[in-house]
Amino acid sequence: MKNIWTELKKPIFILAPLDDVTDTVFRQVIADLAAPDLFFTEFTAVDGLLSEKGNEAAKRRLLHTPKEKPLIAQIWGNDPEKFYEAAQMVSEMGFDGIDINMGCPEKSVVKRGCCSALIKNHELAGQIIQRTKDGANGLPISVKTRIGFREIETEDWISFLLKQDLAALTVHGRTVKEMSKVPAHWDEIGKAVKLKDQIAPQTLIIGNGDVDSYEDGLQKVKEYGVDGIMIGRGVFKNLWIFDHGKEHNPTLNERLEILLKHTRLFSDTWGSKKSFPILKKFYKCYLSDFAGAAEIRNKFMETNNLEDVETLVNQIIDNLLPEV
Repeated sequence: MKNIWTELKKPIFILAPLDDVTDTVFRQVIADLAAPDLFFTEFTAVDGLLSEKGNEAAKRRLLHTPKEKPLIAQIWGNDPEKFYEAAQMVSEMGFDGIDINMGCPEKSVVKRGCCSALIKNHELAGQIIQRTKDGANGLPISVKTRIGFREIETEDWISFLLKQDLAALTVHGRTVKEMSKVPAHWDEIGKAVKLKDQIAPQTLIIGNGDVDSYEDGLQKVKEYGVDGIMIGRGVFKNLWIFDHGKEHNPTLNERLEILLKHTRLFSDTWGSKKSFPILKKFYKCYLSDFAGAAEIRNKFMETNNLEDVETLVNQIIDNLLPEV
């Protein structure tokens, strides 16, 4: 079976998995504006996938279209056997790889021994990786993690992961304790690259943390030797962040077109299965950094459905607000 990680041209630019953000709808919007080299799904619980009660909600996180390819499915949990079964399921859904979340710092998840809690449990982490490989039917397996739990422990933890023969390892340059409250330690990501060269030259290292432009990503590739860059929050600052550094200055009408397209696609895809207010975090992204943005944005914060949004967009266009 092909390995997408070796097929993509380096450096690889990736849209990070973000909960309640990078669903199939937002990925389609970004794909039309400026697609990354590789997409990730939202992180999906293996418990949910294998639960009769939670299966439908979990599978929504894995819904995708051909437009979003290539695409990696990210999964999480704490039971190696469930990872095996989930990997079997995912391998039949048309994904290009499976990523194991070993970095999410959310407290309720960590208390259950999942995600970043695995940094403190090497034995279980190793079992999870192996059983995921066993069930993946040849799909490449990668891991996304952090540089430590309470303290930086890059050498110990990253060295352990590199010995697991992974296709790729994404390193977020903060500890779990640090959350996103301090600047990412890119020197530690650089250390991960040196460890990879010694332990597992075949494993790609993807750097993650505080990259807010394509040019910044290229600079970090040059400075730290990573094989790729994963960008999360940076896409909110610039929807065209993956467009190889090209300048984009959208007019108000263009911003409204994107907003309306996203809302219609959201409504068509999810109907009542997802709460409409989820969209409002995107409205903040689409309507910012121009004169009068706050006033217009506040009006969209008061909408409750697609019809409200369509009416408001038409009102703004009819009032012939100046292009920005």
